[in-house]
Amino acid sequence: MPIREAMPLDVPLILDMIRELAEYEREPDAVEATEELIAAALFAPQPALFGLIAETDSGEAAGFALWFLNFSTWLGRHGIYLEDLYVRPHFRGQGYGKALLAELAGICTARGYGRLEWWVLDWNEPALDFYRSIGAVPMDEWTVQRVTGDALVDLARAERD
Repeated sequence: MPIREAMPLDVPLILDMIRELAEYEREPDAVEATEELIAAALFAPQPALFGLIAETDSGEAAGFALWFLNFSTWLGRHGIYLEDLYVRPHFRGQGYGKALLAELAGICTARGYGRLEWWVLDWNEPALDFYRSIGAVPMDEWTVQRVTGDALVDLARAERD
């Protein structure tokens, strides 16, 4: 199953699949990303985001993974945070998701990274079942926190006050 690094010409395809993922996750209007923003994140001189494309043997895009580095102070090493993993519906169950995760695990082990982690929506039973099947474990004791929008602006102002 061919897995390759994303290239600049993949940006429109990646954005299309991001929109498909948002639709699947019941947030079709939440995507603010543009081709320009995705291209800048993936292909700047020092990129902040990395991408993989899963292809069929005929070269059709079956899915993608977007990831970036995180760091564990306890391990003293980097890890990979998987921002998005998406396999198009008609390719699900054919091994593309596992191949993308295996590629990421290979990057982790080759580079000495300590972990591969991601979030999954609690209602997404097919994904949860799949992740359990490959040995992923939930981090039940942790709660995600986020500051966005006006609260982010207010917090930034508080820093200066």
